[in-house]
Amino acid sequence: MTAALKLWPLLTATHRYDKSLSTRNRDAGKMIQAPILAYLIETTQGRILVDVGCDFSKINTPAKASHYYNPQTFEFGAPEMLEEQRLPHYFSRLGLTMADVDVAFLTHLHFDHAGGLCDVCNHENCRVEVHVQKEELDAANSGSDVAYFDNEVIAQANWKVMDGEYEIAPGVRAIATPGHTAGHMSLWIELPKGAPIILAGDAADLQENINDEIAPGICWQENDALAIESIRKLKKIAAQESANLWPNHDLNFWRTLKQFPEFHE
Repeated sequence: MTAALKLWPLLTATHRYDKSLSTRNRDAGKMIQAPILAYLIETTQGRILVDVGCDFSKINTPAKASHYYNPQTFEFGAPEMLEEQRLPHYFSRLGLTMADVDVAFLTHLHFDHAGGLCDVCNHENCRVEVHVQKEELDAANSGSDVAYFDNEVIAQANWKVMDGEYEIAPGVRAIATPGHTAGHMSLWIELPKGAPIILAGDAADLQENINDEIAPGICWQENDALAIESIRKLKKIAAQESANLWPNHDLNFWRTLKQFPEFHE
């Protein structure tokens, strides 16, 4: 029996960029608006936060923004992130604080998925267990990918470094999907009602990645074959288990989901 009870998709920011960053070697020059999402899962064993969005201060403090989103490195600049899109504001609307997070599961350590740890962990009652894959942490600390920001990927005392697939709670399971990054993970969620959900993470930015088996634009060490293999793996699991496979940066798809404070159950 699953321990998962509710799932909230959380819009933490939006980013306008060239579509080819999501679809490898396709549609260069076409601009898209992409949601940057986190997810909150309430279970009988605690609360799981899936990804944490960006660091608000790096986007909205001019000196930091000019450093971290230097146009020479980040051609399309910083995402747009409003104060009310920060995780503590979402939690406050549910009568919670960040101290109510038990696990922060990071699909990978790019800036738009790990940056919000500053809001999750920087409080005196922090007891969150941060889950990250060993391969992902090693790759992030290697300095080989500009989308990893140095001070967001230094392991802290409450980080739990994992190696491979595992169960976080009954009905909530990490799935290895490397390709976009070295240690990228997706997440299987069984809720009380309806079909299981697979959060693809950046294994599939858009529904198009899933339908056409197109690798993300950014692939670890240019290994697009590994990224496509992970997409096919997720599609096979979804077909075998009659699960819904959710892309991660698809604005049209996001609009079909329950809008906060509504939730999936």
